[in-house]
Amino acid sequence: MAPLLYLITPADPDPVQFPRLLMAALTGPEIAAMLVRRGTLDDAAYASLAERLIQIGQAAGAAVLLEDDVALVRRLGADGVHVTGGAKAISEAIAALKPAAIVGAGNIRSRHDAMSFGELDVDYVMFGPLGGAADKQAAELAQWWAHTFEVPAVYSDPAANIALLADLETEFIALSDCIWSDADPAAALGDFDRAAREEA
Repeated sequence: MAPLLYLITPADPDPVQFPRLLMAALTGPEIAAMLVRRGTLDDAAYASLAERLIQIGQAAGAAVLLEDDVALVRRLGADGVHVTGGAKAISEAIAALKPAAIVGAGNIRSRHDAMSFGELDVDYVMFGPLGGAADKQAAELAQWWAHTFEVPAVYSDPAANIALLADLETEFIALSDCIWSDADPAAALGDFDRAAREEA
């Protein structure tokens, strides 16, 4: 089965230009989920950006998640939260949002982390960074998880290229920098989608 596409927005995008870029990108293949990165934005700026991107993502059929802000998920009607703060933060998010909303776990550095977070009733575990340099260990962890556990695995490689899909067996692939650095993000997403289907 082809991995579903999970789109991660860039850190600190232009608040005026990026929503239009995102709308154009989402005219391409189906995006299962989208994470609105917080970057270095303060609370007000992140809330303003998130509100616009939630509307755009949901209109395109994507489940839109916010980064580490349970209260904002509730206030803006996002579909869930991506938690990077460890087991306590994940447990608090689950208590506040489940079962109505999605709770995903990220910032996983080891098999122990993955197992500790995965047994907390999360909806997915993400291996790899949200942006920047790829994590060489993340691919191995993601494949191990996908072969061993039922909770879906998301593999995030900011520098992803189509070739990596040949060996990828996770339920989701998260795409970030490689999409937004492309001159045509919609076409880049389409290329990944076609390649994933061909490998399935």
